[in-house]
Amino acid sequence: MLELAGIIILGILAQWVAWKLKIPAILPLILIGLLVGPIAAEYLSEGGVKWIEPVWNVGIARDGETVKRGLFPGDGLYNFVSLAIAIILFEGGLTLKRSEIKSLGPVITKLITLGSAITFFGGGLLAHFIFDLSWELSFLFSALIIVTGPTVITPILRNIPLKKDISTVLKWEGILIDPIGALVAVLVFEFISVGGDSGYTKTALIEFGKIVLFGTTFGFTFAHALAFAVNKKLIPHYLLNVVSLSTVLLVFVESEVFAHESGLLAVVVMGMVLGNSKLSNIKELLYFKESLSVLLISILFILLAANIDMKDMELLYTWKTALLFALVVFLVRPIAVFASTFGSKLRIREKVFISWVGPRGIVAAGIASLFGSKLLSRGVEGAEYITPLVFMIVLGTVLLNATTARLFAKIVGVFLKRSEGILIVGASQFSRLIGEYLENNGRHVVLIDTNQTNIQLAQERRLEAINTDIYSEELSNNIELNDVGFLMALTGSKDINNYAINRFQDQFGESGYYRLLMADELEKGEIENEEGLFSLTDGFNSFSEVARKYPRIYEVGIKNDQHFEDLIEITNNDDEIIPLLVKDKKGFLEIIPAFNKPINTIDEGFKLVYMGKAMGKRDIPVLEIKVSKAID
Repeated sequence: MLELAGIIILGILAQWVAWKLKIPAILPLILIGLLVGPIAAEYLSEGGVKWIEPVWNVGIARDGETVKRGLFPGDGLYNFVSLAIAIILFEGGLTLKRSEIKSLGPVITKLITLGSAITFFGGGLLAHFIFDLSWELSFLFSALIIVTGPTVITPILRNIPLKKDISTVLKWEGILIDPIGALVAVLVFEFISVGGDSGYTKTALIEFGKIVLFGTTFGFTFAHALAFAVNKKLIPHYLLNVVSLSTVLLVFVESEVFAHESGLLAVVVMGMVLGNSKLSNIKELLYFKESLSVLLISILFILLAANIDMKDMELLYTWKTALLFALVVFLVRPIAVFASTFGSKLRIREKVFISWVGPRGIVAAGIASLFGSKLLSRGVEGAEYITPLVFMIVLGTVLLNATTARLFAKIVGVFLKRSEGILIVGASQFSRLIGEYLENNGRHVVLIDTNQTNIQLAQERRLEAINTDIYSEELSNNIELNDVGFLMALTGSKDINNYAINRFQDQFGESGYYRLLMADELEKGEIENEEGLFSLTDGFNSFSEVARKYPRIYEVGIKNDQHFEDLIEITNNDDEIIPLLVKDKKGFLEIIPAFNKPINTIDEGFKLVYMGKAMGKRDIPVLEIKVSKAID
């Protein structure tokens, strides 16, 4: 009981430390596991006793007496780790949205196919010639180090302002490559397990074919069945999360029964199908799975690290380990990235940064421990190297990237000195109109709203839109918003707008944060709050009405400062015209503030950007949206 409680307490403590220090949680988790496991047995306890012993039925000498203790009897640890990884991979699959990949799809596809192949063969060759492992074990090692993982990449990149392209590539590579690396590792493991001579390759390929067939079939079928049950309200709301969890476990176990080692593929496919289906409760499901994943990861990696013996760690005390690590990180990874991004729109400096950031994570360490222990129990020569070598790669890459990624981003020139992306809170019709104009003028725009209809209408205009609210943690954890520096709160609620400004002004408003003024503020006539934007006479209702009647944005040339003031005066006196921005000769956009603060010097060639009806007979809209029949 003490050991079980200690694992949970230490695991959550490690998660808190990781959050506080802004590092991947896997780092303190593994270090704690090593401390209570092999380090405690070797240096801290009497009689060589681990403070936490994961496997039952282990003989331990204590005062000359052999005792047996541990948490999991027989294959219990293996089964627990298998189920835990299945749930973690399912949660990762839920986050996969085809609509988010857009133009970077080919790059990501190449990274998880061509890049994986280069890592597989490159890592295998290095392990074979440096450590003199058999070809089978060498390629098992290389298959395990293919994976990166969002749980280690996200904390590293969360506080580095980068272009969205870079963050997107790293995020999607981490999510998609987990099941691919696991499948390749499964294939190699099957080769080793099957053995034999003439039937060796044929038998292993047949087994792999069964894995793919049953894994995809079970995942696809049960995903649609669960989605149907949820949308038809066949499952009561209070049972939704636990029924989903039990379905994931059922899919994993049933798939394993029909084809051993196919369960991981089945749950990933199930998660991907559910994540891209029209599931009404997908958000609640995600929040539940995220919380469960945090708990499982906390327990899992303390157990896995504690299960390592000191003699396994001593295998790494050689120059060969440093050489293998250096070649994997500084040779194989860059070759894989540059080959996969050849011909893409990514620049050399961006490719170099992506090459540098490749921390290995959850799946690599978890499956290494699973397969390593199985091969050891079968007496496979050299199997003792698998788990410690993979853990070395995991710890080494996490440490390297966590400590140097920000500095390296500055060195290679991908660190954004000024974040120009714009986060718009509220995706109403006028927000979508403004967002599309900004997007058309080269700005990265993201809209958020809790109204699914608004989100869908925004996505139909090819705008990036997220169905979430400002009270959740989703925005804070989204590394693809690292280039956002402007925050615009455009909802009809003063409380929501103020909350958005107060909570996110430091994270998303470093270049400027603004909100719509409310009717009660406009009635006072004296605006002292410098957060107000666009107009001293127009609130949310005015914006909505103008956008409904005249869903158009115009640009009109400005001659000088006096002409600009005259144009603003016209907009102030006409309820159907709202000024938005000033556009200079180079296309730079500056928000017109509602408070009494002059715009920077206006020169001839500048343009006033406004919404509503035309001020002049010759004004031609630069953006016009047909009014949707949907309720806005």
